[in-house]
Amino acid sequence: MTGLPGSLADLGPAALSAVVVAAYLVVGEPVVGHVLHRRFEGRLRTDPGARRSFYARLLVLEWGLAVLALVVWLAAPGVDAGAVGLRWPQSWPGPLTAAATVLVLGFVVLSTRALRSGALARATAEQVRRPREGRHSEPAVHATLALLPRTTAERRLFTVVGVTAGVCEEWLYRGFLLAVVAAVGGGLPTPVLVVLGAVAFGLAHAYQGVAGIVTTGVLGGVMAALYLGTGSLLLPVVLHALVDLRFLLVPASALPDVARGTA
Repeated sequence: MTGLPGSLADLGPAALSAVVVAAYLVVGEPVVGHVLHRRFEGRLRTDPGARRSFYARLLVLEWGLAVLALVVWLAAPGVDAGAVGLRWPQSWPGPLTAAATVLVLGFVVLSTRALRSGALARATAEQVRRPREGRHSEPAVHATLALLPRTTAERRLFTVVGVTAGVCEEWLYRGFLLAVVAAVGGGLPTPVLVVLGAVAFGLAHAYQGVAGIVTTGVLGGVMAALYLGTGSLLLPVVLHALVDLRFLLVPASALPDVARGTA
């Protein structure tokens, strides 16, 4: 992809701020996400408004980081909108990227069907009922299911969260982060940028366990390839939002009661 900054000097006086924000996305976000999610799961047992409160915190955190990164970019002379993907697609994705995108869409359809059928909920509830070996031995999928909305009010707020994730996370992890990595690395090849983007995005979901890191890492890699292949954040934003908003198709009856660990 053309347009990414060729060196850190291109960021001018904003270079240090850009590196600090990028470092937080890679190192700090996994820690913060883990802590926030553990507190959220604890509140679920006693607070009926815990899920809406958690959604609100996610909105503040993601939009706050997105605006901070935007300010840093605006302060960087010589880095135009195209360098961070803020433009219309410049080309169609290549055959490999297109194939990977189709596979992602297939995964979205199959996982949504599994959720709607209640199969994952029943499997999770069964694992939760079994004697545990440690404090955090609940299955990783439990962390994801706990986030899904149950009530009408939660679904409304979750819709905003899903759109926010599509916009903010693509801007942060694809547009901004990859621009900083390219500037620091000085002309890294596209496959390396895709791998680094995948790793960073997977680590941001460390609270979901190893399986969650791998799954979101693969998704992050596909999003990065789609972004770098088209030169625009538009298609990744749309795909990302669809991946998250698919959970609205899952009825509350198909989800486990994660507060008590029963279906």
